[in-house]
Amino acid sequence: MSRPDAPEAVIRVRGLRTQFGDHVVHEGLDLDVRRGEVLGIVGGSGTGKSVLLRSIVGLQRPAAGSIEVFGVDVLSGDAAARARLDERWGVLFQDGALFSSLTVRENVEVPLRAVEGLAPEIRRQLADLKIALVGLPYTAGDKYPSELSGGMRKRAGLARALALDPDIVFLDEPTAGLDPIGAADFDQLILKLRQALGLTVFLVTHDLDTLHAICDRIAVLAERKVLVTGGLRDMLAVDHPWVQDYFHGPRARAAFEAPGADAATEKG
Repeated sequence: MSRPDAPEAVIRVRGLRTQFGDHVVHEGLDLDVRRGEVLGIVGGSGTGKSVLLRSIVGLQRPAAGSIEVFGVDVLSGDAAARARLDERWGVLFQDGALFSSLTVRENVEVPLRAVEGLAPEIRRQLADLKIALVGLPYTAGDKYPSELSGGMRKRAGLARALALDPDIVFLDEPTAGLDPIGAADFDQLILKLRQALGLTVFLVTHDLDTLHAICDRIAVLAERKVLVTGGLRDMLAVDHPWVQDYFHGPRARAAFEAPGADAATEKG
């Protein structure tokens, strides 16, 4: 049970059932995401981590259950309220999911084109600001995705996710494929942006180093539901085969032994 002084839940998922044909991915899944936190979503292959993300942002319609974001019903809310939600979140898909035929700047401008009355020059300036915000050089704006490294594409995708100054950012495996230095740099970027912009971060990851470095809480998907939520050290006490294997393995021990290993602890 949450403490009375716990931050409000900006995302509430209740009784979610997701399936593809006869294959049920989620059954009776409940989850709260608190304002201002970095919540890490982990689970074995096929547990529906990315499916859950897509369901929350309205790209995958569940078979049953409810999803509320800032009090708006994502599944059956009125169209105007639902459209306003699209401006309050940004999504970074795996590998950035950039439009290959557009430059980085043009990619970042895509969400801005929906803003009425925004002059092209202002739109360009805002795009350049977001590009700088994620740590890319100014010259990156004129490049195409194929001309960027994997890490730069992820940062470009993040710049596009931040284009409309969202309150929530959804990140799908943001450090996958990055070398350890690049992954650590990206983790620190997320922390800095969370602090500077007051973001709530919904983070799908398998990276134990990321869980240790930046997550306030962790939600484990198993048995078609959220099995447990808590801090990184709370996971050690969970009596479940996958949780035991994942959080007691060699990489987990290395994360626990790293400096500042108490960072990801339950906030209440």
